Amino acid sequence: MQIGLRAHDAEYAPLNELIPNIKKQGFDCIHMALSKSIKEFEINKSSMTPGLAMYIKRLCDENLVNIAVLGNYLNLAHPDPEALKEITDKYIVYMRFAGILGAGVVGTETGAVNAAYKYEPANHDRTALDIFIKNLKPVVRAAEQFGVIVAIEPVWKHIVYGPEQARYVLDEIGSPNLQIIFDPVNMLYKGNIEKQDSIIVKTFDILRDDIAVIHLKDFVTDGDELISVPSGTGGLNYELLLSKIKEYKPFIQCTLENTKPENAVATREFVQNLYEKI
Repeated sequence: MQIGLRAHDAEYAPLNELIPNIKKQGFDCIHMALSKSIKEFEINKSSMTPGLAMYIKRLCDENLVNIAVLGNYLNLAHPDPEALKEITDKYIVYMRFAGILGAGVVGTETGAVNAAYKYEPANHDRTALDIFIKNLKPVVRAAEQFGVIVAIEPVWKHIVYGPEQARYVLDEIGSPNLQIIFDPVNMLYKGNIEKQDSIIVKTFDILRDDIAVIHLKDFVTDGDELISVPSGTGGLNYELLLSKIKEYKPFIQCTLENTKPENAVATREFVQNLYEKI
């Protein structure tokens, strides 16, 4: 497996220092949310030029790291048509940018039926799923045109909240340019923690061919809430997850989440050491 880091979880530095610093910590790839990682200038349609993409690509090539995920986590089920058009247009800009950058995937979650992007029971209705599929289709078409992959990330609080809904979306759209980011913690909530093993197994059973990237973090509980924490410091069954990765996904890019600069290396070592023992 290739272990990466979210660029905005690293200690902040300008781009020409940030990418080498991540490599020096032993990471092979990066999850990059441009507006969270770059503070030297504003990230917008105007600044996302081919030149910027090629500059970032050159920095990555020089430091032998890849952009595993170019993140653009916006609400593709936004109820306001004008806001939705702006969101869709931004996704298309990201597809064009990713094609020049050479990013593995453009990553996104799957939205909510409200403008606040919050959980409500209606997120899990079939109507919401159909709205998301309709709004995802032009984004996937753009991905096809620019030769990139868009990867959706199921999250329990959002519209695509489990492996079954993800499979349905993949089948309904039917494009080789649509794949999955699998984050097992994001499929959990207080009511299904005890089913985490079956969720991991089922995800690999029905989505295995379409999993492009893995997100690695852990969880602890605080009342009814799950709190995301670094890998190895919570209740996720990492032996099961890593055994499935080792069996089915050689050299897949796996990016750590919820680390801090002071614990990122130790978290990477935990994952690597456990993976080697399996």
